[in-house]
Amino acid sequence: MIVLGIETSCDETGIGLYCSERGLLADGLYSQVEIHARYGGVIPELASRDHVRKTLPLIREVLAEAELSLSEIDGIAYTAGPGLVGALLVGASVGRALAAGLDVPALGVHHMEGHLLAPLLENAARGDDSPVSRGSDRVGRDADGRQSRDAPRKELRFPFLALLVSGGHSQLVRADGIGRYQMLGESLDDAAGEAFDKVAKMLGLPYPGGPHLARLAQRGDPGRFEFPRPMTKRPGLEFSFSGLKTHVRTVIAEQRESEGELGDQTRADIARAFEEAMVDTLTIKCRRAIRQTGLESLVIAGGVSANLRLRQVLERQLGADTVYYAAPRYCTDNGAMIAYAGSRRLLAGERDGLEIQVRPRWPLESLPAI
Repeated sequence: MIVLGIETSCDETGIGLYCSERGLLADGLYSQVEIHARYGGVIPELASRDHVRKTLPLIREVLAEAELSLSEIDGIAYTAGPGLVGALLVGASVGRALAAGLDVPALGVHHMEGHLLAPLLENAARGDDSPVSRGSDRVGRDADGRQSRDAPRKELRFPFLALLVSGGHSQLVRADGIGRYQMLGESLDDAAGEAFDKVAKMLGLPYPGGPHLARLAQRGDPGRFEFPRPMTKRPGLEFSFSGLKTHVRTVIAEQRESEGELGDQTRADIARAFEEAMVDTLTIKCRRAIRQTGLESLVIAGGVSANLRLRQVLERQLGADTVYYAAPRYCTDNGAMIAYAGSRRLLAGERDGLEIQVRPRWPLESLPAI
């Protein structure tokens, strides 16, 4: 079964083609970074308009790369939520219209389930639909972060623990199978990726700020500032990053009183302290969840899962053989993960009706099991 995946939940237009027999055939991404950078954040109306402009041309490009025609598509999956309602409606409308014209089934996919299953694309890229496997990230990976065919292999099987960290979500989820999810803890305020971007903006870094902050933090002195690790001294698996963000703002204000404009090294030192606090907090919560559930494997997914320090600390503290993540290109929003997640559910017999429905808010636990 060849499935076309369409991702338009926020500010990335992503298209993927996944074949249940041959794996990932092709994928493409249009980024709206330049459009929103001048505003310092995503403008929903502009995001929707750009999806209208770019979705169909990108579908044509990806089909051409895979040397396929529309008539060879057996099903269409599109992101139905959560996300920006206008952006979601673009992808849903295109997906439903194409499915009706081709007389093939269509299915709305949960964006975070796409992220959660994205590590499986490492096998899908090889045309292997067996459980995901990976070796150490220090060896056996190509320039995109994919594991090479010669790398050591270790299978990931359900059940496992998933840390979903992105611009809109910070969640710890127990996954016992596709659609069998239990929410263990989530952020009470800002998501991890949102906090990264807001602190980056405080430091005068370009949008989107997370990757720029991570690069700046590499030059920081780890001993100059000590930031709090929020909600780690109390029981539970919830997150809260608003207080950490406020602490950063206070430190910046104090440094400006003494220094005037922040020097490059001070900015790097603050970025380093913030990143370490964020990574330590996420790691402490993951260790606690592993102890409470007895699960041995951890998947990290979502845009923040591309953070190198987070990967290194989790591997060091939990063991490199127990931590799984997608290649960097599949950590951020992309059409490949939607095509893969959609294919699993379409093959299980799920179908949407003719109506177009999107869900800006959509609990992961409400998904049906397959």
